[in-house]
Amino acid sequence: MLNRRCLPTAFLLFLALFLCTSVSAQNGEIKGLLVDADDLPVIYANVALYADSNLVKVETTDDAGLFRIVNVQPGDYVLTASYLGAPDLNRELTVTAGMNDLEVLKMAPAAVELAEATVVAKRAMVEVKPDRTVFNVQGTINAVGDNGLDLLRKAPGVTIDNNDNINVLSRSGVLVYIDGKRSPLSGDELSGYLRSLTAEQIDRIDIITNPGAKYEAEGNAGIIDIRLVKNENEGANGSANFTATQAFYNRINGSVTGNYRNSKLNTFGSVGFVDGENFNVFNFVTQQNELETIERTRFNNTWNNVNYRFGTDFFLSKKHTVGFLINGLTQEGVNANVSNVSIAAIGQPVDSVLVANSVADDTRDQTTYNLNYRYDIDKDKSLNVDLDYGRFRNTSVRTQPNVYFSPSGEVLTEIVNEFDTPRDIDIYTFQTDYEQPLAGGQFGAGIRLSRVSTNNTFLFFDLPTGSPIRNDDKSNLFDYTENVYAGYLSYQNKFNEKWSYSAGLRTEQTDAEGDLTTFNSQEADPVQLNYLSFFPSAGLTYALNQQKGNTLALNYSRRINRPDYNVLNPFRNQISQLSFELGNPDLQPEIVDNIELGYTLNYRYNFKLAFSETSNQITRLIGPDPEDDRAGFISWDNLASNTVVSFNASIPVTVTKWWNAFFNINAAHINNQADYGENGSVDVQVFTYNGFTQHTFTLPAKITAELSGFYSGPGVWGGVFEYEPIYQVNFGFQRRFLNDQLNVKLSANDIFWTQGFKGGSSFNGQVGTGRGRWDSRNVALALSYNFGNQKVKSRRRDTGLGKEAQRAGQ
Repeated sequence: MLNRRCLPTAFLLFLALFLCTSVSAQNGEIKGLLVDADDLPVIYANVALYADSNLVKVETTDDAGLFRIVNVQPGDYVLTASYLGAPDLNRELTVTAGMNDLEVLKMAPAAVELAEATVVAKRAMVEVKPDRTVFNVQGTINAVGDNGLDLLRKAPGVTIDNNDNINVLSRSGVLVYIDGKRSPLSGDELSGYLRSLTAEQIDRIDIITNPGAKYEAEGNAGIIDIRLVKNENEGANGSANFTATQAFYNRINGSVTGNYRNSKLNTFGSVGFVDGENFNVFNFVTQQNELETIERTRFNNTWNNVNYRFGTDFFLSKKHTVGFLINGLTQEGVNANVSNVSIAAIGQPVDSVLVANSVADDTRDQTTYNLNYRYDIDKDKSLNVDLDYGRFRNTSVRTQPNVYFSPSGEVLTEIVNEFDTPRDIDIYTFQTDYEQPLAGGQFGAGIRLSRVSTNNTFLFFDLPTGSPIRNDDKSNLFDYTENVYAGYLSYQNKFNEKWSYSAGLRTEQTDAEGDLTTFNSQEADPVQLNYLSFFPSAGLTYALNQQKGNTLALNYSRRINRPDYNVLNPFRNQISQLSFELGNPDLQPEIVDNIELGYTLNYRYNFKLAFSETSNQITRLIGPDPEDDRAGFISWDNLASNTVVSFNASIPVTVTKWWNAFFNINAAHINNQADYGENGSVDVQVFTYNGFTQHTFTLPAKITAELSGFYSGPGVWGGVFEYEPIYQVNFGFQRRFLNDQLNVKLSANDIFWTQGFKGGSSFNGQVGTGRGRWDSRNVALALSYNFGNQKVKSRRRDTGLGKEAQRAGQ
């Protein structure tokens, strides 16, 4: 049910949808439709406006071949439309105040028929756009053999810590989207899903560090949107992919995709599988309460999954489109670890050794459904409606024997525990977005209603005689429900040819409740979160030199990061007898203000200076266990403040005709502050930096080679763990066969086996150092074959109308 406090906001938004009308400006506006010789729309063509041979403005046509040039002073101009493979179209015109509708402009036939010549446009591996950085995965040789999480490690400005937490521009709290839709998963569930995706299934990764009002306010560091592969060709076509990876263990994956497209519908589908195994090794030395523990742990994970995707867009008419999309994943896995912990007084011989062998059988079954309707009211006016449902079912049964040995190897005690921890998540979402011209600019408004219901079961069993007996003091049920009612208004326009601006306001009402049920009749206070938040955003762009592509952009946004079920449940999750995780039901949402100043030089070189200040930042803390002097625990708490000042530079370089290079450099100063009284304090300042580079070489015999790598300087994970520098180097080759339908890639990743971590922390009397590494060094061979109609018959995209078209990206 809609909360009463958000009804005024919803009412105002709907009122704005139907009462806003266009306002005429003194300057003129030009619009038109660009078609080819066959009357098919030409998409992404350049449309330039000249006055006395001087460039006034350049725009591009959209997915339907439409273009629009606003704020043009009345006078005589020459309009030039250009598209690869076709002669330029030139037209003289006189612009008057108000709308100047050129209607349909037809380009002449191409000088060379497409049937006789094929032009292949290769995307740069990294593209920096005004509102996002795009990491193009398809076609990148060194992405072969990677999963979704590994690919993020290679993305510019992105770092991942030893607990798989994702950071962007040294800021934590990233929201992950899949095909334009937010993933509800977090923690281990999210990292597990990202590992289930293969590089061959991913087209690109969009990194949006300062999202506007249209996006959800969740995610302090912004949004990472993973866009999956989708074929754009007409008729029936598809592809088959297979990859074999040799690391310490073998991994294989494959997929088949297909689609059929005509003027009435576009139907598409894919099915893939992954079968693999990997390992991690962690070593920690911890001193607390005059004791020292030395822990050595090896994790072995095996998994196999089947993933599928199916959808259809129905083009009911030129203005109405209905579509549906289904995504699914079924996965089984076995996660085993062996932990060896030596216990001694500081400076004394070992007193005892704990050996904890844990084996968990895990399953994941998740399906998401989407219904979409889009109504193109006019050429520049549209209404989009989405209904979504997500069903996620995870199970885990873990057995953990804890055996204490004397220094001579005698068994002292043995404690065996078993854990049954299923988790069910259901997500319901309704969203509508409306856009229309207003006063020479573009106005947008929308609402979003969402409900997330999570049922967590944590059953702890003792096995004193081999038969499990539930321990009611350590078992619980935790049900968490979160309702968010959101609405937004946005507007963008230009003051003149040099100055443009955007502004937006998003409001979100959050009502969340967590009910903790114990089995020992002990009373537990419920978790209740109820608050109304406003999230303004604004941007200002100045064109220093339009002809050379030099621009300055200043952007601001406020965002939120809400605590989820993973960090709110107050019960102790036992990793071993000497290591625990503990949630915090008193966590508050964190709020961040982000300011970014960007400079683009010659359309190619991009520089960004950013400042962010977060209050109540939710962070992971490592400290001594209050119940056992030997044990440590991982908990979550709010920092008083977190400030990050960062600089980022993206520099493409053409060294020679056969050698192209790209450099991405990021540097940041991080300051974490908190005072918990008797429970310790946090006072950490770190200067961190990282760089990414990729080099592409065009060799004889149609061979392409790539050399890439990154270097990450010292930094801080969570609130207190300071890590040392790490780096990685990758190399690969690519060759196409059979009229470019068969693509063969061979890559070697982390060839010096330097991926890992090393660092230490100090908090609340616990001082620790640790290091870890995983099997990131591998050699991968990938085969990809495209079949069916591989020639693009039409330049008309199926819309931008259906939901799938939007998700596939522009």
